[in-house]
Amino acid sequence: MAVRKRTSAGTARGAKRHSARAATARSLPMYEQDLGRNPANTEPLSPITFLQRSAALYPRGIAIRHGSIARSWAETHRRCRQLASALARAGVRRGDTVAVMAPNIPAHYEAHFGVPMAGAVLNALNIRLDAPTIAFMLDHGQAKVLLTDTEFAPVIAAALKLAKRKPLVVDIADPIGPGGERVGTVEYEEFVAGGDPDFAPLPVKDEWQAIALNYTSGTTGNPKGVVYHHRGAYLNAIGNIVVWSMPQRPVYLWTLPMFHCNGWCFPWTVAAQGGTNVCLRRVDAAAIFDAVGRYGVTHMCGAPVVLNLLINAPEDARGTGGHKVAVMTAAAPPPASVIEKMERMGFAITHVYGLTEVYGPVVVCAWHDEWSALPSDQQAMLKARQGVRYPVLEGLMVADPKTLEPVPSDGTTMGEVFMRGNVVMKGYLKNPKATKAAFKGGWFHTGDLGVRHPDGYIELKDRSKDIIISGGENISTIEVESVLYRHPAVLEAAVVARPDEKWGETPCAFVTLKGEMRATQEEIIAFCRGHLAHYKAPRTVVFGVLPKTSTGKVQKYVLRERAKALG
Repeated sequence: MAVRKRTSAGTARGAKRHSARAATARSLPMYEQDLGRNPANTEPLSPITFLQRSAALYPRGIAIRHGSIARSWAETHRRCRQLASALARAGVRRGDTVAVMAPNIPAHYEAHFGVPMAGAVLNALNIRLDAPTIAFMLDHGQAKVLLTDTEFAPVIAAALKLAKRKPLVVDIADPIGPGGERVGTVEYEEFVAGGDPDFAPLPVKDEWQAIALNYTSGTTGNPKGVVYHHRGAYLNAIGNIVVWSMPQRPVYLWTLPMFHCNGWCFPWTVAAQGGTNVCLRRVDAAAIFDAVGRYGVTHMCGAPVVLNLLINAPEDARGTGGHKVAVMTAAAPPPASVIEKMERMGFAITHVYGLTEVYGPVVVCAWHDEWSALPSDQQAMLKARQGVRYPVLEGLMVADPKTLEPVPSDGTTMGEVFMRGNVVMKGYLKNPKATKAAFKGGWFHTGDLGVRHPDGYIELKDRSKDIIISGGENISTIEVESVLYRHPAVLEAAVVARPDEKWGETPCAFVTLKGEMRATQEEIIAFCRGHLAHYKAPRTVVFGVLPKTSTGKVQKYVLRERAKALG
């Protein structure tokens, strides 16, 4: 056998390279020398791992309840792998979009794991949108597959006719749903059954990899596509556990839409804790109280509109089964009176705040033990504040929107709320201009106006577009709405600006009254003047049902148009 001889020149070059590497190593800080990343100490963060852990830890524990369905974590894990496999066999590749049009049902929950297991991006569609908007989202997000509940067949059929791209459509025939026509080529259970239960999820190569696409409400023009990554989804799911002190094996009732910021990341949160997901197709007071008593629900989320629904349910329909139910609420700031009434009914309220662009809630009104000794009305006022940042949010400030100079912590100086950190979106899909504007100055611009109190807690006062400037004075619509909610006849209220020749703008209140109760415009205005400076009180009151988004937010842009039309 021939032996290759090393020349003196080759030996010299080798020695020189070794010497250079050694010199480089010596130049590094002590804690960087020979301590690099490797597969043993570095793994991209992904919420997919939560499902894998619970399936191993609680294989027989109930993961999902839906009507007569009761599936274990082991079965749920298997079904999610089958879904991922079926998607891959249908041609879905890494980075492709899979859209879902469904209420809070098992298939929607499984998609939160099965889709990213296939390396794809989940686009949960708002089930109350019209056909043109859905068509836009399917095209903009380039959906390759659409999973759709048959209840929404009419709007989906219309959207598919408008869409330029034609995804593979899979019908979900929910056994307790209202039924509907089939618009797809295969039914969901058949589609899942065709997948491999031993499918190995595609590895997450980079935790910055997209996991979900969520569209904003879009009050004018087309909605913007907010892109989430695996790292942010993982962290905010953990953040929910920390700020809520959520124990292992919670029983979580799905009163919050899974399509809204991926259910505030709670599909992944519940999996991390090995809890039980109690599905609910529709938010109904009787169904909520029934589920609480039947399954021992421990946690639920929802906008203030859900709280109002429970407060105003018939007396004989109320009841929490004698145990406390933790409720996380966000969206429009809940009036203190609503929080107080919920607490009296046996619900423990945690107030949070966030936006689509930050994976849902990232600010929490963290409670101090000494506050529990205060009168209930004072406790409710404290709970109505938005609070402090989640542990997984690195930066939160109230500052001048132009200079980014923080406002004084005096509880009165108003500024815009800014955020930064790992739970802020990647950006807006195919919209670099909007992304650049949102991140100007190295902070995410929320567009919300608020104050910072001396204790560091922030409190929202309005959206920048909703603030009323009357005679040069700023009027917070939230402040006026909080007073309106204290009126015994008021069920719901929203305040917007009405153009005024003399003052520029004046507050216009839109009010929904409770049941058979009555109140006049004069009575409402007089009540507000008894609790507010007179210039802040509404000059106009309009009675009727408030227009809302599917997540319970009042559509103020609609009300502003109505106020303008009043002349």
